[in-house]
Amino acid sequence: MDIISEIKDSVIDGKLDNCRTLVKAALQNGISVEAILYDALVAAMSEVGRRFKDGEFFVPEVLIAARAMGGGMAILEPFFAQSGIVPRGKVVLGTVKDDIHDIGKNLVGMMMKGAGYEIVDLGHDVPPAKFVETVTVGNFDALLMSSLLTTTMPNMARTIEAMRKAGIRDGIVVMIGGAPVSQRFADEIGADGFAPDAATAVEVLSSLLNRKK
Repeated sequence: MDIISEIKDSVIDGKLDNCRTLVKAALQNGISVEAILYDALVAAMSEVGRRFKDGEFFVPEVLIAARAMGGGMAILEPFFAQSGIVPRGKVVLGTVKDDIHDIGKNLVGMMMKGAGYEIVDLGHDVPPAKFVETVTVGNFDALLMSSLLTTTMPNMARTIEAMRKAGIRDGIVVMIGGAPVSQRFADEIGADGFAPDAATAVEVLSSLLNRKK
């Protein structure tokens, strides 16, 4: 088995130390940063996402795979600039005000990072003003909001309205997600997209950003 395949398998199997060792070995053997990133790490998380979506993997498997991927990425990232690698997009995400649930949001962030996006995670209980402030100064391509409580869902609409008032709504893709959230609700509040799970979120965001180009 070649080392790219070994790195990919180490991520899928959630073997953090093995992934780090293999990434270092690949660099020492002259394998390009691009190949390690896209053919091994990103490809592995794409496969993890597929298995999660198909019910073959569950949250624990995704978490340990993302941890392994993160370990390999930490070794690789210092070489990005000299290799001319740029993120697919810059994304800010957070759970809306008065909601402290963040497992789903964390999974989305991990899957997005694994797909090559730069992620800024604001955490949970994020008020509309914080989302607006971050987007205004950060040159983001997309804003992702999560809610697990029906009582906090209106804060998604308030955030979008705050973005409109600040004059930044048209320049950024807005996606929402969470157990009680639906495509119908996304349409009602003026969001650009909705995803029922972390793997689908990557696909939806990529499609929305491609449409904007």
